[in-house]
Amino acid sequence: MAIGEIAEILRTGESTIYDRLVRLKIPSLRSQKPNYNNIRRDICIPSIYSGELAEFIGLILGDGHLTPTQVTVTLGKKDEYVPYVINLIQNLFKIKPKHIILNRGDSVVYFGSTVVVRWLISMGLAFNKTKSQVDLPAWIFSRKIFMRRALRGLLDTDGSVYRLKFGVQISFTNESRPLLASVKKMFSKLGFRPSKISSNHIYLTRRDDLGRFFKEVGFKNKKHQKRFLEFY
Repeated sequence: MAIGEIAEILRTGESTIYDRLVRLKIPSLRSQKPNYNNIRRDICIPSIYSGELAEFIGLILGDGHLTPTQVTVTLGKKDEYVPYVINLIQNLFKIKPKHIILNRGDSVVYFGSTVVVRWLISMGLAFNKTKSQVDLPAWIFSRKIFMRRALRGLLDTDGSVYRLKFGVQISFTNESRPLLASVKKMFSKLGFRPSKISSNHIYLTRRDDLGRFFKEVGFKNKKHQKRFLEFY
């Protein structure tokens, strides 16, 4: 029986029960406590590679951050994108992440799990994305659906949509050179004609490419959706 349950029965505080256990030299089994050492038994690790997982990897490489115990996605003012990210995490890991809004108005979606963090690290993700010069896991290049969904996650987070004098442009910006090269590679393997990597940017500008991108890859970030449809 958990200390909390005993405290509820005796109508006293948990600390009081714990103090009595210590005084009477009765050991407590902390390893049986839910979430002991942040190991959550309510989270499932995906058993197969999927489009959803590829998209999640993309958004983590964009707006995500890993600590040894937590997965965090800082979405800024992307309010309309938050429910989609929450639903994606729920579908993958069978847990509802927490959502907070910081004082400056930025949305943060996060959940704690050392197991998930270690699993993501084993695929090549890192605690410091820029210093480690992270890249996509190799399995994402094995299927077109994986590449499309990874591109969507990356562009929804680190992408932008601009109006040009004679059209519209989609850009991807990141400080990892290997990741920029992989984005260019995915575009090319999917039949698009991206620009060369310029500084920390890569662009998609040709009108027929843009139409295909919106149809085959698309955005789930509604701000990008609206800007594209307005400009295109």
